[in-house]
Amino acid sequence: MKRKILKRTGIGLGIFVGIVALYMLAVWTCARISIPEEKDELRGEIEIYILTNGKHTDIVMPVRSELIDWDNIFPFDNTISKDTTHNFAAIGWGDKGFYMEIEEWSELTARIAFRAAFGISTSAIHATYYKRMIEDDDCIKIPISKNQYQRLIDYILESRQTDNEDRSLCIETDAQYGENDSFYEAKRRYSFFYTCNTWANIALKHSGQKGALWTLNCKGVFRHYRK
Repeated sequence: MKRKILKRTGIGLGIFVGIVALYMLAVWTCARISIPEEKDELRGEIEIYILTNGKHTDIVMPVRSELIDWDNIFPFDNTISKDTTHNFAAIGWGDKGFYMEIEEWSELTARIAFRAAFGISTSAIHATYYKRMIEDDDCIKIPISKNQYQRLIDYILESRQTDNEDRSLCIETDAQYGENDSFYEAKRRYSFFYTCNTWANIALKHSGQKGALWTLNCKGVFRHYRK
């Protein structure tokens, strides 16, 4: 009986290790497979950015253009400063627990990690406003066309939860990162297969930009843009 139990335990452990190994191989491989940008002669009509803090990717866009005013979607009034003079809106998507319960990765608890990994928690959109963008390895400019930008706008708008009048649902919280950001209820759930960086990677590809076949981390996004 003991031998049977040990044998079954060994088989189960072997299957588990095999699944984890295949998962890690897929993460490594898919992040390195590049999906090329689509050709568009009008590329450069709009300039956007991708921005990372080393863990998370934001899509950064001009606050106002002829296509959209992000102040109407994620109002300045919902930030602490209520400063209307910012020029850029950085939009990210992620697990609500990660966003609003931890400030440093050292504060990550098993409960938050478990809920996020298995899609138990809900998600949020994080909108941050900036006066200017400084290009470096962590902030890369991407010239796109108006048509491509409209597709990016549609993708972001579709990621929100809204009320009956199509207004973003602001999350009342004291967990802002600074004086110029706010949180909103979002669709979908964070998981082992769909992270904040997966969302950003899909946003880029949806609008005709370069991206990874699939990625969970910001390196899988930025490796296709860093020279």
